[in-house]
Amino acid sequence: MTAYRDEKAARALLVRTARSLFTRGLTHGSTGNLSVRLADGSLLLTPTGSSLGTVEEAELSRTDLNNQHLDGPRPTKEAFLHAAFYRARPTAHAVVHLHSTHAAAVSCLDGLDPARALPPLTAYYAMRVGALPLLPYHAPGDRSLEPLAERTARDHHAVLLANHGPVVAGATMEQAADAIEELEETARLHLLLRGHAIRPLSPEQAAALAPSS
Repeated sequence: MTAYRDEKAARALLVRTARSLFTRGLTHGSTGNLSVRLADGSLLLTPTGSSLGTVEEAELSRTDLNNQHLDGPRPTKEAFLHAAFYRARPTAHAVVHLHSTHAAAVSCLDGLDPARALPPLTAYYAMRVGALPLLPYHAPGDRSLEPLAERTARDHHAVLLANHGPVVAGATMEQAADAIEELEETARLHLLLRGHAIRPLSPEQAAALAPSS
């Protein structure tokens, strides 16, 4: 997969995905943001203060990989996270960040393993997400998170922001959306199973299915 070459089609895909995530309850209000990388290296992002349920193609922002605003409305205040993932992962062409309920709930739990915030409960989680690092709390829009996010993204296409929510990159928007939905469902399972003895995949089983870094 190369970067998205047809800007009009990329805008339509981004808005279509935003609508789908919103209408199925994976984000709410004006939370969450999406982006795609175009062939010229610029990024299309949802703008600041927008709802994924109502954002329109003409309202998308454009930035570069150094967070410079190129045109359109002011981008999401978390544009720097998207840029960090793209710089770290040359094969990534889409990034999705949500405040999905169960993943956000897990991000608030005490005692999480910072290297693996969720256990590999299912084969599909191991395949689509793999190890999920937990990044320490930063206020939304706090650019001091940027270098840590970039370093972590070199080896992981998905991270969980403490007291916040997940960020996932993919070669395509479809892959990024599928992975973040799998992450949300695994977070839901994890919360449902709290207090029960669980049998996650073994390290060997999970490693055999892990996505390539």
